[in-house]
Amino acid sequence: MGKSVIYLSALRPVQWIKNGFVLAPLVFSHQFTNWVKCVNTGIAFISFCAISSAIYLFNDICDYREDIQHPVKKHRAVASGAITRQQALWLAVMLTALSLGLGWFAGGRLIGVVAIYALVNVIYSLGIKHVPIVDVMTIAAGFVLRILGGSVAISVAPSHWLVLCTIMISLFLGFTKRRAELISAGQTNSSARIVLKDYSVAFLDQVIAVVTGATIICYALYTVDARTLEVFDTRAMLLTVPSVIYGIFRYLYIAYHLNEAEDPTRAVLSDIPTLINLAIWLIIAVMVVIYGKELKLFA
Repeated sequence: MGKSVIYLSALRPVQWIKNGFVLAPLVFSHQFTNWVKCVNTGIAFISFCAISSAIYLFNDICDYREDIQHPVKKHRAVASGAITRQQALWLAVMLTALSLGLGWFAGGRLIGVVAIYALVNVIYSLGIKHVPIVDVMTIAAGFVLRILGGSVAISVAPSHWLVLCTIMISLFLGFTKRRAELISAGQTNSSARIVLKDYSVAFLDQVIAVVTGATIICYALYTVDARTLEVFDTRAMLLTVPSVIYGIFRYLYIAYHLNEAEDPTRAVLSDIPTLINLAIWLIIAVMVVIYGKELKLFA
């Protein structure tokens, strides 16, 4: 494996899909026909990809000793010794500088959001990740900051329901991930996460049930919110609710029946029904945004 490929793998490009949340304000504010705002959103997306990769490198440096004992994480670039911790640190610094530079180029407020995102994740890596419940809530904060980053990049205030939906879906993914990790740790008698000793499957099942219902309710209320109606001039966004419900239930099936939720990104990208459902949701959402006002399906 070439050195460049090793460095690229250390950045975890597969995880960049999470930064897709940066695009949400552009789409849901009906601003994607404005090329200037599209460019600013693209800059914000790249900025978050750079800073998130920097954080992954920093986290790999902090978790070096734990990762080398994990059956999967021991193959990561830093844990395996493919790149040294010093090299990883320098790469993280350069990516942080790139991210902040892009944030400055797109506007002062974006650089502030990116800086807060970096600070929150550094604090997470240094200790919060060992505090039960707060660890997952901190991860959820990172997704909210992505939404805010996309919003400030185009100077649009995010819908409060969009923020709530983001919080709930990220808590849902975070707690199902912890449950999968806990089960995996029990099967292999090893774990790279100290916090797992403070969780139990029964507790996580209860929390997952709560955030599952809250996610669906928040999204359904978003589709009929007064601001949503004002932006799209239709309640046809309700047509996307079945896809959201199916997507959440399908992910629960992946987590509980297939036991493949330890890496949410890979679980989603490798599940064909989920990808088809995402495509259906995207097509319906775009059609509603473009032609929704012509649909008088709901009073």
